[in-house]
Amino acid sequence: MAAVTPELARARRLVVKIGSALLVGPGGLRAEWLRALCDDVALARARGTDVVLVSSGAIALGRQVLELPLGSLRVEQSQAAAAVGQIRLARAYEEALAPHGVKTAQLLMTLDDTTDRRRYLNSRATMQALLGMGVVPIVNENDTVATDEIRFGDNDRLAAQIAVTCGADQLLLLSDVDGLYTANPKTDPDARHLPVVAAITPEIEAMGGDPVSGLSKGGMKTKLMAARTAVAGGCAMAIAEGSVLNPLAAVVQGARVTWFLPDTDPQLARKRWIAAMKPKGEIVVDAGAARALQQGKSLLPAGVTGVSGRFGRGDPVLVLDQQGARLASGLVRYSLAEARAIAGHRSDEIEALLGYPGRAALIHRDDMVV
Repeated sequence: MAAVTPELARARRLVVKIGSALLVGPGGLRAEWLRALCDDVALARARGTDVVLVSSGAIALGRQVLELPLGSLRVEQSQAAAAVGQIRLARAYEEALAPHGVKTAQLLMTLDDTTDRRRYLNSRATMQALLGMGVVPIVNENDTVATDEIRFGDNDRLAAQIAVTCGADQLLLLSDVDGLYTANPKTDPDARHLPVVAAITPEIEAMGGDPVSGLSKGGMKTKLMAARTAVAGGCAMAIAEGSVLNPLAAVVQGARVTWFLPDTDPQLARKRWIAAMKPKGEIVVDAGAARALQQGKSLLPAGVTGVSGRFGRGDPVLVLDQQGARLASGLVRYSLAEARAIAGHRSDEIEALLGYPGRAALIHRDDMVV
């Protein structure tokens, strides 16, 4: 049976990656292009799609302001350029989306924010809260502090990680090419465009090339790496030509792209990931909490009768009933000491018990496999 190609107009949650070369030209910010992109974002939100933008461009903007030369920059020069450019980049998105009544937020991340489980959960919770309030997050790598050992290295990989983190079902990489070819179409006239990639095989990986833009860091190799991350998280990914005005509308209207297809959906992929983790503790619950879990609800502290193990916030734990039978596994939102302190208490008592506000659920249903 032929694979079903995703439709951008039907995305539930969409992450869009914008490269430096699309956003910044020799004369500075491409304001007309940005306004057209934001028109598309507003239309997507009107269709009911949550949108997250992963945008490069801070260093490119900052180096123009600081009059730094083209070519490689020293680390401290890149960090300074990012600091100068990032504020301009965020303001540009805010001003382009404001006429549509769309609020924006800025999230700056490093690789540590996705590899450290506590910081990963904080990032996920922040994005979920922003999207729940109708805000469009503008995400970029935190180039002002990032060094080689904590860098994603390009925003293709960052966008894929963000897509998995926020549970997106579609990721769109706006590029200077309209998809994956069997060879570099700029040097090989026999190169064939691939509209759909159902599996990322060694032959597909061999089709990756080197960056062709003087501003962008990523090439097709990094896009294939991003695709592998995205589809493993249940997110379909597309590579599309982004230099045209209204690039999202162009894709909706049938512009040529390459889709990479996942074999599952984001929620199921996340559940598989959680289920495969080795638990670091156990939480025993009463009969009422056990019934609530079977109904798909989160685990609240009030239903907890026992806590054991050695775990911190974000670690995997087992949930057991009074007889020791396994009910669920999930990522706990409190440390062992905190969980013991609030066990058996109502959520509105957490602040008094811990001395600071906490999350209502001990394990949220989105972070649990029953």
